Amino acid sequence: MEKDLIKAFQINDEIVLKKLYMSYKVSFLIFARKYNLENSDLDDVFQESFIILRNHALSGKLVTVNSSMKTYLFGIAKNLIFNTLKRKTLSTPHLEENNIPLVEITGSTELLDEDLTPNQKILRHFFNHLGEKCKDVLTLSFYRGLTNEEIAVFKNYENEAVVRSHKSRCLKNLKELIKQGNKN
Repeated sequence: MEKDLIKAFQINDEIVLKKLYMSYKVSFLIFARKYNLENSDLDDVFQESFIILRNHALSGKLVTVNSSMKTYLFGIAKNLIFNTLKRKTLSTPHLEENNIPLVEITGSTELLDEDLTPNQKILRHFFNHLGEKCKDVLTLSFYRGLTNEEIAVFKNYENEAVVRSHKSRCLKNLKELIKQGNKN
């Protein structure tokens, strides 16, 4: 990775960062056209990607990266694009047309108990006993369909292995809660 660009982030060299931002943004918009997102979505993705890149530079995560800064930035952006596409896909009504209920496992005021199977009720009950970070990771993974890498970028985890480990512990805790609940 370009050490002079990392240094520009660390010392907040506004001239270099503005030039970098503008040159990468033009390249990014050309690159991202193929994903058929609105310009406002692409602007948001690029902005968020640049902020994540800045945070990684400030935290020292870029020191060991072997790719160019532009490649790294576009990798972050690509994951955010996929998150945006998944979010838009999940919000479309075509799932209802196939009679597939789109039910979030967290408790919702719109969700009636009679709409749930007994197993879904148990899952919802014990899921709500997990900590917020566990709920967040499991929801992003199983409900939103994000990969561990996407969650790592989205939630600013060190890498996908940390997400995988955290998700594994959360699932283990959930299983234990259910197991203990069934004994009572």
